[in-house]
Amino acid sequence: MKFTKIPQSTFDELQINAGILVKDFDVSTGTFADSDMITATTGGITVSVKPTYEDFGSDIDNCPKNTMELKRKTDNDEVTISTTALNINEDLLMYMLGAADKDSNTGAIKPRKDVKTTDFSTIWWIGDLSNNGYIAVKVSNALSTDGFSIKTTDKGKGNISLTLTGHTSIYAQDVIPAEFYLGSGEDDTLSIVLDRSRASVEEGKTLSLTATATTGATVTWESSDTSVATVGASTGLVTGVDAGSCVIIATATKSGETEIATCILTVTEAESEG
Repeated sequence: MKFTKIPQSTFDELQINAGILVKDFDVSTGTFADSDMITATTGGITVSVKPTYEDFGSDIDNCPKNTMELKRKTDNDEVTISTTALNINEDLLMYMLGAADKDSNTGAIKPRKDVKTTDFSTIWWIGDLSNNGYIAVKVSNALSTDGFSIKTTDKGKGNISLTLTGHTSIYAQDVIPAEFYLGSGEDDTLSIVLDRSRASVEEGKTLSLTATATTGATVTWESSDTSVATVGASTGLVTGVDAGSCVIIATATKSGETEIATCILTVTEAESEG
Protein backbone atom coordinates (compact mmCIF):
# COMPACT_ATOMS: atom_id res chain seq x y z
CA MET A 1 0.00 0.00 0.00
CA LYS A 2 1.31 3.46 -0.95
CA PHE A 3 1.04 6.35 1.48
CA THR A 4 2.45 8.99 -0.86
CA LYS A 5 -1.04 10.12 -1.83
CA ILE A 6 -3.02 13.29 -1.73
CA PRO A 7 -6.79 13.69 -1.36
CA GLN A 8 -8.57 13.43 -4.69
CA SER A 9 -10.24 16.78 -4.03
CA THR A 10 -6.92 18.62 -3.60
CA PHE A 11 -6.89 20.27 -7.00
CA ASP A 12 -10.55 21.24 -6.66
CA GLU A 13 -9.84 23.05 -3.40
CA LEU A 14 -6.75 25.11 -4.20
CA GLN A 15 -6.91 28.78 -3.27
CA ILE A 16 -5.67 30.68 -6.32
CA ASN A 17 -4.90 34.27 -7.28
CA ALA A 18 -4.57 37.29 -5.00
CA GLY A 19 -8.22 37.84 -4.14
CA ILE A 20 -9.83 41.22 -3.52
CA LEU A 21 -10.92 43.51 -0.71
CA VAL A 22 -14.55 44.68 -0.74
CA LYS A 23 -16.87 46.55 1.60
CA ASP A 24 -19.73 44.06 1.35
CA PHE A 25 -20.30 40.56 0.00
CA ASP A 26 -23.43 38.42 -0.44
CA VAL A 27 -22.46 34.88 0.60
CA SER A 28 -25.80 33.47 -0.53
CA THR A 29 -25.17 34.41 -4.15
CA GLY A 30 -21.39 34.80 -4.13
CA THR A 31 -21.67 38.32 -5.54
CA PHE A 32 -20.67 41.89 -4.71
CA ALA A 33 -21.24 45.32 -6.21
CA ASP A 34 -18.43 46.81 -8.29
CA SER A 35 -18.81 50.01 -6.25
CA ASP A 36 -17.83 48.05 -3.12
CA MET A 37 -14.35 47.15 -4.38
CA ILE A 38 -11.77 48.98 -2.29
CA THR A 39 -8.51 48.99 -4.23
CA ALA A 40 -6.27 47.30 -6.74
CA THR A 41 -3.44 45.45 -4.99
CA THR A 42 0.05 44.20 -5.66
CA GLY A 43 1.88 41.37 -3.93
CA GLY A 44 -1.31 39.64 -2.82
CA ILE A 45 -3.26 39.93 0.41
CA THR A 46 -2.44 38.40 3.79
CA VAL A 47 -5.27 37.45 6.15
CA SER A 48 -4.14 36.43 9.61
CA VAL A 49 -6.10 35.07 12.58
CA LYS A 50 -3.69 34.49 15.45
CA PRO A 51 -4.87 32.98 18.76
CA THR A 52 -3.14 33.59 22.10
CA TYR A 53 -2.78 30.58 24.42
CA GLU A 54 -1.49 29.97 27.92
CA ASP A 55 -0.47 26.65 29.43
CA PHE A 56 -1.89 26.76 32.97
CA GLY A 57 0.37 23.92 33.99
CA SER A 58 3.64 25.39 32.72
CA ASP A 59 4.79 26.67 36.12
CA ILE A 60 3.57 23.69 38.18
CA ASP A 61 6.18 21.17 39.32
CA ASN A 62 5.91 17.71 37.74
CA CYS A 63 3.00 18.82 35.52
CA PRO A 64 3.52 17.82 31.90
CA LYS A 65 3.95 20.80 29.63
CA ASN A 66 1.38 21.43 26.91
CA THR A 67 -1.33 19.34 28.57
CA MET A 68 -4.45 19.79 26.47
CA GLU A 69 -6.80 19.93 29.46
CA LEU A 70 -4.81 22.89 30.84
CA LYS A 71 -4.58 24.87 27.62
CA ARG A 72 -6.63 28.06 27.63
CA LYS A 73 -7.11 31.01 25.33
CA THR A 74 -6.09 34.12 27.23
CA ASP A 75 -7.59 36.64 24.81
CA ASN A 76 -9.55 36.92 21.61
CA ASP A 77 -7.74 36.10 18.38
CA GLU A 78 -5.81 38.86 16.66
CA VAL A 79 -7.39 39.33 13.23
CA THR A 80 -5.59 41.33 10.53
CA ILE A 81 -5.73 41.96 6.80
CA SER A 82 -2.59 43.33 5.13
CA THR A 83 -1.94 44.29 1.52
CA THR A 84 -0.22 46.80 -0.71
CA ALA A 85 -2.54 49.09 -2.65
CA LEU A 86 -1.75 50.61 -6.03
CA ASN A 87 -4.32 53.37 -6.27
CA ILE A 88 -5.17 56.09 -3.80
CA ASN A 89 -8.57 57.73 -3.35
CA GLU A 90 -10.49 59.39 -0.53
CA ASP A 91 -12.10 56.18 0.72
CA LEU A 92 -8.78 54.34 0.85
CA LEU A 93 -7.05 57.28 2.53
CA MET A 94 -9.73 57.33 5.23
CA TYR A 95 -9.22 53.58 5.75
CA MET A 96 -5.46 54.02 6.05
CA LEU A 97 -5.56 56.94 8.49
CA GLY A 98 -8.05 55.13 10.72
CA ALA A 99 -9.26 58.14 12.67
CA ALA A 100 -9.69 61.08 10.30
CA ASP A 101 -12.18 63.65 9.05
CA LYS A 102 -12.65 65.53 5.81
CA ASP A 103 -12.90 69.30 6.09
CA SER A 104 -16.05 70.28 4.22
CA ASN A 105 -14.64 73.75 3.48
CA THR A 106 -11.14 72.96 2.25
CA GLY A 107 -11.50 69.30 1.27
CA ALA A 108 -8.50 68.45 3.47
CA ILE A 109 -8.44 65.00 5.09
CA LYS A 110 -7.09 65.42 8.60
CA PRO A 111 -6.09 62.72 11.10
CA ARG A 112 -7.60 63.20 14.53
CA LYS A 113 -6.45 62.14 17.97
CA ASP A 114 -9.61 60.49 19.25
CA VAL A 115 -11.17 57.33 17.82
CA LYS A 116 -14.91 57.18 17.13
CA THR A 117 -17.04 54.07 16.72
CA THR A 118 -17.85 55.27 13.20
CA ASP A 119 -14.18 54.81 12.27
CA PHE A 120 -14.59 51.04 12.47
CA SER A 121 -15.98 49.20 9.46
CA THR A 122 -16.59 45.74 8.03
CA ILE A 123 -14.10 44.50 5.44
CA TRP A 124 -14.28 41.36 3.29
CA TRP A 125 -11.49 39.45 1.61
CA ILE A 126 -12.63 37.10 -1.16
CA GLY A 127 -10.37 34.60 -2.90
CA ASP A 128 -10.92 32.16 -5.75
CA LEU A 129 -10.95 28.39 -5.36
CA SER A 130 -9.94 26.17 -8.25
CA ASN A 131 -13.43 24.61 -8.39
CA ASN A 132 -14.93 28.00 -9.30
CA GLY A 133 -15.97 28.47 -5.68
CA TYR A 134 -14.66 31.02 -3.20
CA ILE A 135 -13.25 31.51 0.26
CA ALA A 136 -14.39 34.67 2.01
CA VAL A 137 -13.27 36.22 5.29
CA LYS A 138 -15.37 38.86 7.00
CA VAL A 139 -13.44 41.08 9.41
CA SER A 140 -15.68 43.10 11.71
CA ASN A 141 -14.87 46.42 13.38
CA ALA A 142 -11.78 46.83 11.22
CA LEU A 143 -9.48 49.80 11.82
CA SER A 144 -6.13 50.73 10.32
CA THR A 145 -3.33 49.92 12.76
CA ASP A 146 -0.31 50.85 10.62
CA GLY A 147 -1.46 54.25 9.48
CA PHE A 148 -0.49 55.83 6.17
CA SER A 149 2.64 54.69 4.36
CA ILE A 150 3.48 55.24 0.69
CA LYS A 151 6.66 54.13 -1.07
CA THR A 152 7.36 55.80 -4.39
CA THR A 153 9.67 54.61 -7.14
CA ASP A 154 11.63 56.52 -9.75
CA LYS A 155 9.62 56.59 -12.99
CA GLY A 156 7.34 53.89 -11.60
CA LYS A 157 4.19 53.29 -9.59
CA GLY A 158 3.96 53.92 -5.88
CA ASN A 159 2.99 51.30 -3.28
CA ILE A 160 0.69 52.11 -0.38
CA SER A 161 0.82 49.78 2.64
CA LEU A 162 -2.45 48.92 4.37
CA THR A 163 -3.06 46.86 7.52
CA LEU A 164 -6.53 46.59 9.05
CA THR A 165 -7.16 44.94 12.41
CA GLY A 166 -10.50 43.52 13.55
CA HIS A 167 -11.71 44.58 16.98
CA THR A 168 -13.99 43.03 19.59
CA SER A 169 -16.96 45.02 20.81
CA ILE A 170 -17.39 45.63 24.51
CA TYR A 171 -21.03 44.63 24.01
CA ALA A 172 -20.02 41.23 22.60
CA GLN A 173 -16.75 40.46 24.30
CA ASP A 174 -16.66 36.76 23.43
CA VAL A 175 -17.19 37.31 19.70
CA ILE A 176 -14.01 37.08 17.65
CA PRO A 177 -14.23 39.63 14.80
CA ALA A 178 -13.73 37.12 11.98
CA GLU A 179 -16.09 34.88 10.01
CA PHE A 180 -15.16 32.39 7.30
CA TYR A 181 -17.24 31.20 4.36
CA LEU A 182 -16.63 28.61 1.68
CA GLY A 183 -18.77 28.77 -1.45
CA SER A 184 -19.05 25.76 -3.70
CA GLY A 185 -18.43 26.44 -7.35
CA GLU A 186 -20.26 25.28 -10.39
CA ASP A 187 -18.85 24.54 -13.81
CA ASP A 188 -19.31 27.86 -15.59
CA THR A 189 -18.78 26.38 -19.06
CA LEU A 190 -21.66 27.50 -21.24
CA SER A 191 -23.68 24.58 -22.61
CA ILE A 192 -27.05 23.82 -24.16
CA VAL A 193 -28.70 20.49 -25.02
CA LEU A 194 -32.04 19.79 -26.75
CA ASP A 195 -34.39 16.99 -25.77
CA ARG A 196 -34.14 15.58 -29.32
CA SER A 197 -31.71 15.94 -32.23
CA ARG A 198 -34.25 14.88 -34.89
CA ALA A 199 -38.00 15.39 -35.01
CA SER A 200 -40.94 15.47 -37.40
CA VAL A 201 -44.17 17.39 -37.48
CA GLU A 202 -47.13 17.50 -39.83
CA GLU A 203 -48.03 20.60 -41.80
CA GLY A 204 -50.15 22.91 -39.66
CA LYS A 205 -49.33 20.99 -36.47
CA THR A 206 -47.05 22.04 -33.61
CA LEU A 207 -44.20 20.40 -31.76
CA SER A 208 -42.55 21.58 -28.55
CA LEU A 209 -38.75 21.35 -28.21
CA THR A 210 -37.07 21.72 -24.82
CA ALA A 211 -33.58 23.13 -24.20
CA THR A 212 -31.47 22.57 -21.08
CA ALA A 213 -28.83 25.28 -20.70
CA THR A 214 -26.31 26.54 -18.17
CA THR A 215 -27.96 28.30 -15.23
CA GLY A 216 -28.43 31.99 -15.95
CA ALA A 217 -28.21 31.60 -19.74
CA THR A 218 -30.81 33.11 -22.06
CA VAL A 219 -32.13 30.75 -24.74
CA THR A 220 -33.46 31.98 -28.11
CA TRP A 221 -34.82 29.95 -31.03
CA GLU A 222 -34.82 30.28 -34.82
CA SER A 223 -35.60 28.23 -37.93
CA SER A 224 -33.16 27.87 -40.82
CA ASP A 225 -36.10 27.98 -43.25
CA THR A 226 -39.32 29.66 -42.13
CA SER A 227 -41.08 28.53 -45.33
CA VAL A 228 -40.80 24.98 -43.96
CA ALA A 229 -41.29 25.61 -40.23
CA THR A 230 -41.37 28.47 -37.73
CA VAL A 231 -40.44 28.46 -34.07
CA GLY A 232 -41.29 30.74 -31.18
CA ALA A 233 -38.24 32.92 -30.46
CA SER A 234 -38.45 32.30 -26.73
CA THR A 235 -40.70 29.22 -26.46
CA GLY A 236 -39.28 26.46 -28.66
CA LEU A 237 -42.76 25.80 -30.04
CA VAL A 238 -42.35 24.63 -33.64
CA THR A 239 -45.10 24.93 -36.27
CA GLY A 240 -44.95 22.97 -39.51
CA VAL A 241 -45.58 25.22 -42.53
CA ASP A 242 -44.82 23.17 -45.67
CA ALA A 243 -43.42 19.73 -46.40
CA GLY A 244 -39.63 19.64 -46.37
CA SER A 245 -36.68 19.78 -44.01
CA CYS A 246 -35.00 22.53 -41.99
CA VAL A 247 -32.90 23.00 -38.87
CA ILE A 248 -34.26 24.41 -35.62
CA ILE A 249 -31.47 26.26 -33.81
CA ALA A 250 -31.42 27.03 -30.07
CA THR A 251 -28.83 29.58 -28.91
CA ALA A 252 -27.72 29.99 -25.28
CA THR A 253 -26.20 33.35 -24.33
CA LYS A 254 -24.48 34.27 -21.08
CA SER A 255 -21.93 36.96 -20.24
CA GLY A 256 -21.35 37.69 -23.90
CA GLU A 257 -20.70 34.04 -24.82
CA THR A 258 -22.93 31.92 -27.04
CA GLU A 259 -23.44 28.20 -27.64
CA ILE A 260 -25.89 26.48 -30.00
CA ALA A 261 -27.77 23.19 -30.23
CA THR A 262 -29.73 21.99 -33.26
CA CYS A 263 -32.59 19.72 -34.17
CA ILE A 264 -33.10 18.46 -37.74
CA LEU A 265 -36.79 18.84 -38.45
CA THR A 266 -38.87 17.10 -41.11
CA VAL A 267 -42.27 18.52 -41.99
CA THR A 268 -44.61 15.97 -43.54
CA GLU A 269 -47.65 16.61 -45.70
CA ALA A 270 -50.90 16.88 -43.89
CA GLU A 271 -53.04 13.77 -44.11
CA SER A 272 -56.00 14.30 -46.43
CA GLU A 273 -59.38 13.97 -44.79
CA GLY A 274 -61.98 11.50 -46.08
